[in-house]
Amino acid sequence: MKQDDMPLEARELLGRLWSESQSQDDKLRLEVAIDALHFIYAMGLSQPFRAYRQSVDEHEPPLVFASFDTRAEADAWLMAQTSVPDRASVLVAGDYFSVRDLPELGKGTRRLLSSPILEFYLQDMWEKAKTPVASFSTREEAETWLQEQPEPPRQVAILIDGKPYLAAWHHRIQLRTLYPLTAPEAAPT
Repeated sequence: MKQDDMPLEARELLGRLWSESQSQDDKLRLEVAIDALHFIYAMGLSQPFRAYRQSVDEHEPPLVFASFDTRAEADAWLMAQTSVPDRASVLVAGDYFSVRDLPELGKGTRRLLSSPILEFYLQDMWEKAKTPVASFSTREEAETWLQEQPEPPRQVAILIDGKPYLAAWHHRIQLRTLYPLTAPEAAPT
């Protein structure tokens, strides 16, 4: 099945499951999923959705909405938003944060909350990482190599000072970055 056909077939499957379901709670959940697909198409978001699905299939890093060098830059950006991208992920100095609109704390209350999604992704990539494609003595050498690649490498393992890193591409924000790979048993819990 082609990826372009999946949303239509997914809607058909959800419709069939809805009609076969005896549980009102399940029917409500299926209606929400069907509505989400309708929303994607009604808002003209089918191309970004396809790109998102492709990024999942290719094990790209979790999608991010924006990237900032400092927390102060990220907070200033968040406060300037008229429409808060609630629950969107942003990178701040290479760490993932989740945008949260918290109206229960007062009108206009917005926060960036630390997100563990990168840790889970890197643990998964540790298991999927292939033989390193390059080796560097310093991070600066690796950064230079990464930025000079005509086509951004898609999630490739490299070594920096003998330690494994993932050279990754955030396609949505056009960001090339390096993440240290740590064996799951060595990662903090």
